[in-house]
Amino acid sequence: MPTKTTNKPSGKKPDDAKSKTKGTPASKATARSAAPAEKSKPAEAAEPTPKKAPQETVSLIDAKPKRRARTAAELENKPFAHIPISKILEPEAPKPAAPPVEALAASSEAEAPPETAAESDAVGEATPVSDAKIIHLKPPFTVKDLATAMGIRPFQVIGDLMEMNIFASINQSIETDIASKVCTKHGFTFEKDKRKEGGGVHKVVVVPEAPKPEKPKKAELVQRGPIVTFMGHVDHGKTTLMDAIRKTRVAAGEAGGITQHIGAYSVTHNGQKITFLDTPGHAAFTAMRARGASVTDIVVLVIAADDGIMPQTLEALNHAKAAKVTIIVAVTKMDAPGANLDKVKGQLQEKGLTPEDWGGSVGICPVAALKGQGVNELLERIQLESEVLELKASSQQMPRGSVIEAQIEQGRGPTATIIVKTGTLTAGMPFICGKFYGKVKSLIDDLGKPIKEAGPSTPCRVLGFSGLPYAGDELVVLESERAAQRLSEERMEEERLGKLASPQRATLESLFDTLKEGQKKKLYVILKSDVQGSLEAIITSLGEIQSKKIDLEIVHSAVGPISENDILLATASNAVVVGFNVKTEATAANTARREGIQIKLFSIIYELIDQMKEAMAGMLDPETREAVIGHAEVKKVFELSKGLVAGCAVIDGRISRTGRARVLRGRQPIYDGGLATLRRFTDDVKEVRSGLECGIKLGDFNDYEPGDIIECYTLEKLPQKL
Repeated sequence: MPTKTTNKPSGKKPDDAKSKTKGTPASKATARSAAPAEKSKPAEAAEPTPKKAPQETVSLIDAKPKRRARTAAELENKPFAHIPISKILEPEAPKPAAPPVEALAASSEAEAPPETAAESDAVGEATPVSDAKIIHLKPPFTVKDLATAMGIRPFQVIGDLMEMNIFASINQSIETDIASKVCTKHGFTFEKDKRKEGGGVHKVVVVPEAPKPEKPKKAELVQRGPIVTFMGHVDHGKTTLMDAIRKTRVAAGEAGGITQHIGAYSVTHNGQKITFLDTPGHAAFTAMRARGASVTDIVVLVIAADDGIMPQTLEALNHAKAAKVTIIVAVTKMDAPGANLDKVKGQLQEKGLTPEDWGGSVGICPVAALKGQGVNELLERIQLESEVLELKASSQQMPRGSVIEAQIEQGRGPTATIIVKTGTLTAGMPFICGKFYGKVKSLIDDLGKPIKEAGPSTPCRVLGFSGLPYAGDELVVLESERAAQRLSEERMEEERLGKLASPQRATLESLFDTLKEGQKKKLYVILKSDVQGSLEAIITSLGEIQSKKIDLEIVHSAVGPISENDILLATASNAVVVGFNVKTEATAANTARREGIQIKLFSIIYELIDQMKEAMAGMLDPETREAVIGHAEVKKVFELSKGLVAGCAVIDGRISRTGRARVLRGRQPIYDGGLATLRRFTDDVKEVRSGLECGIKLGDFNDYEPGDIIECYTLEKLPQKL
């Protein structure tokens, strides 16, 4: 027992020495030899031992050799090292000796690489302090989506919404503020996620717009040739006159003949180019004008000298007037027996075209096409009219042109005849034409030869369309083919949506709602009748309708059934087609249904005239008149919480709650306004008749006096009469 007690203190001393001198091998060796040194103190004092070099010893208990402690200078000079907090802060009090395991942990922390230490600190700093649950949802979201995000059943969310007086099904979307309240109730935090710009179901695509026509500079303007169209009745010599002009061009010295014309050709006369449209039919001319392509500058109205003005001639004349272009009359077949030029001039005078030699402004050119007489005079007259019009264009602008005709050719695909209006069209240019796009692959002139470019007023055939365009469509050159393709897709989509909606055309009922105030109002009519006598009677009766604020203009009148040409003319002029004892052709009915043109058929002439009068009178503003319906006398004035009320007795007529009233004092009106309250005893009533008493309150009027007369009246709107 005594031996054990004496050995315990000796065993603790090496541990204390070890904790005080840890980190150096020499101190470890000194600590191990501390106990025997105490027993041999007298011997050491008597005989000192020589100093020996310290030897490094490795403990068998340690897992690996420990590194020596680094000085502060070494730590400062190191590029990057994580200094433990224990080495920076001084301990306030001496701590007990650390166990070997803690010493190993401290040494491993000091030996850790800088990257690992930095990562551990970053992770520790990024750890969120709050344990709140966050839910991210992108609106719109449904009740089911919110329940799934919170991990609860959908009926629980529906129950929470019902507590908020919100009734929603499982697939119904809810607002973000409501969802935030539900999430807060279940211990969640709701955060709305915003969609990125351009994100979502629909992708935003910027569709380029076709460039608008720019005003050309005066320095760029050059004179261009006129564009002439031949129109007239069948078998009046239009084709013969065209052949005579073609022979003139060949005789002028141009190589080759016209083997394949393209609907338009040009003739050079006295050094000036004239472009002729080989589309003499008025139907094609109307189709182009209805689509807004006014490419024609001059119309040559062909009339045979032996026949005079025929129905189709009159119809062509109406088309030319509606297009507001210059008209030149060519009287053909002057060499035929029975030719009478004065008769033709007299008929033109009746139709409003006064010849020049009769004091008018319309040029008359007698022509004998078979003999070649008068052809040069006609060409000179065309040049004279073009000089008066001062036709100029710029060849430096972006090219624009109009489609004259289009066809699909074998081996070439869709091709179109174009007349260039401005700019210079060259091969390789991307373009948009109507709802189709393309790139100019090749240009062919009226002789069938390829050309490199086409200037203003030049007819040419263009190859490279993606589809077949319509007559009258405008060809516009764009910057890139991709922009043209996008614009084409946009126009196709607009056309598809436009077919779903019915076109808005003028009707007798809705015409007056679309007219602007202060503008001179006109009613355009196309009139067809069964016989000439009825037609003249209707025109005379309609002409007798007079008004200072409205005019009735008959665009076209003829005898016969309503044809497709009438519908095309109504489409271009925004007119109403009226028929008297006539039928409508099947093709005309289909076209009218497609274009949205209204056709009115009548069998009684007075009914037709009366409806025209009603339609014209409906454009006039209605007149407002007063109608007095009763009087009441103020007997006594009562003061209530809401103001003063007049106690009245109805003298005559009736007092209406919806009417207006004025206060008369000494036959002078002192107030005019509406009735605020009309009561009999304590009940509100709609009206009070003669002989009864009532309480009346007029708007904000409070200056009632006994003896005042309250006059009740209504405002009536009466339609004006022509």
